[in-house]
Amino acid sequence: MNPLMDIDEERALAMVLDEDPDVVAVLSLQLHVLGLESRCYRRADALLAELDDCAPQLVIMGLEFGDPDGIELLRLLAQQRFTGWVLLLGGVERKISRIAERVGHTLGLQMLGSLDKPMRLGELRQRLERLRPGCKPTIVPEDSPFFSAAELESALQQHELTVHYQPQFELSSGRLSGVEALVRWAHPQIGMIGPASFLPMLTAGQSRRLTCHVLEQALADAKRWREQGVYLSLSVNVTAEDLMESQLPSLTRQLAPNDSPLVVLEITETAAMDDELLGSEIAARLHLSGMEVAVDDFGVGFSSLSRLQMLPISELKIDRSFVRHIQQESQDAAIVEAVALLGRRLGIRVVAEGVEELDCLPMLARFGCTHVQGFGLSRPVPAEEIPLLASDQSPIRARIAASGEPTGSTP
Repeated sequence: MNPLMDIDEERALAMVLDEDPDVVAVLSLQLHVLGLESRCYRRADALLAELDDCAPQLVIMGLEFGDPDGIELLRLLAQQRFTGWVLLLGGVERKISRIAERVGHTLGLQMLGSLDKPMRLGELRQRLERLRPGCKPTIVPEDSPFFSAAELESALQQHELTVHYQPQFELSSGRLSGVEALVRWAHPQIGMIGPASFLPMLTAGQSRRLTCHVLEQALADAKRWREQGVYLSLSVNVTAEDLMESQLPSLTRQLAPNDSPLVVLEITETAAMDDELLGSEIAARLHLSGMEVAVDDFGVGFSSLSRLQMLPISELKIDRSFVRHIQQESQDAAIVEAVALLGRRLGIRVVAEGVEELDCLPMLARFGCTHVQGFGLSRPVPAEEIPLLASDQSPIRARIAASGEPTGSTP
């Protein structure tokens, strides 16, 4: 049976908007095969006029059809509080489609991505897997904080904030080489809550306490791993304010004794420092005490090269927005290759974040990325799962060898 249609359910409705009648005709036929009714339009104002009465579950729209243009139409859909899904049609430069997708997400629309022309039935079916007849999606902003500072203070005192670990793999060997410590809130009523829902609400003092808590917990977990023969580096995220705290070097030395694993403090590349010289001084003192500093989300800010010049950086983490589409987008691939080359010339590690498809590993290795992490390799896991993951590693090296691509060299 078609997964998009139940014989006892009313067929879902899709509104299709495009200037090309051939495109509209093909889409109408494909939607019918997939169990959806369709209404077709060549003007945006006609679609908007019938939107409320028709209440479609899906709007499929091109971006080029006069006034208003496709991006403006997304704003108009949001103004009319459209709660269905939106699928964009290609035909424009891919960069334009991706901007439109981000605009739609920002406006609260439920975006299904972009479908290239000519449309293929299999691709359309895959895009519509999340669509179900007779129901509308609920718009839930994933990154909006909804806890107060007082609730967070109670969570800190009650030790409800815990740590999970994002595994990081070395490309040249395929081994599990390190982990990134990620905080989670084990809320007694709600359950496990991700950091985007509460980190923005932390005060500067709470943020420093949380950094200390995460580092202390991660080092304790690493000690237990070493007792089981698993030796890994630890990456811990810090804020710009943390890096300008004069007590940070002495505090980290107290928490991380001489026999501790390598500790890498990651600062987001977009985080602004009030005093670059002071931040550089603290980073230098951390380096002298045996710790390392990494630039996270590299490439999405405006001070990338100056930050490399000012700070004793040991690692660059290429932002996932560049890694995700390197096999489809030549511009993204060029950026990743350039950053990897920069890392090799500087003699530092280059980590590709956000790896979701293992097919991109040979390309990352050929460019010279040294390490990878992402959901395609492993999702963040509790501390007790790390030893098992270390003993049962994903065959990264085998995947690269099978492709015939040469691997990059690790500094």
